[in-house]
Amino acid sequence: MTPPKTDLIGTTAIGAKSPAVLSCSPPIVLTQRRDFQRASRGKRVAMAGFILQMVKRPEGEVGGIRVGYTCSKKVGNAVARNRAKRRLREIARAVLPVTGKQGHDYVLVGRNTATATIPFAQLLNDMEKALGILHGTRT
Repeated sequence: MTPPKTDLIGTTAIGAKSPAVLSCSPPIVLTQRRDFQRASRGKRVAMAGFILQMVKRPEGEVGGIRVGYTCSKKVGNAVARNRAKRRLREIARAVLPVTGKQGHDYVLVGRNTATATIPFAQLLNDMEKALGILHGTRT
C-alpha cells in the first residue's frame, strides 16, 4: 500500500511553514570523553533542574555550537535517565541555536528527580537564565 500523494508535507492547516522547522543548523552533539572533561573544567551554573557547563573551544578547532548531555545513576534507573536526557535535549534544541555562542561547548547535566519533574516551561526559562549568567549578559 502506498501513501496518498500530497503537497502539504511540512505545512500547517493554514498553509504556513511548520513552526518546528528551524532555519539554523542544530548543535553538534559531543561524544568524546575528553570534550566532556574539558567542559567540566570550564564555567558552570547550577539551576533547579540541571547544571550547565560551558567552555570556549581553542581557536584552531572548527565547528559551531556543540552540546553534550549526561545523567549519572543518581538520577535513577535507565528509564528515568533517558527521560531526563530527552528533556535536556529538547531545551537545548529550543534555546541554544538562539542564545548560544559559536565556538563554545555546552554540557547539560541532569539532576536527581528534578530534571524529569520540573515543568518544561521552567526548564526553558532556567536555560535562558543560565546562558545569560555564563555569557555575562545577566547576573
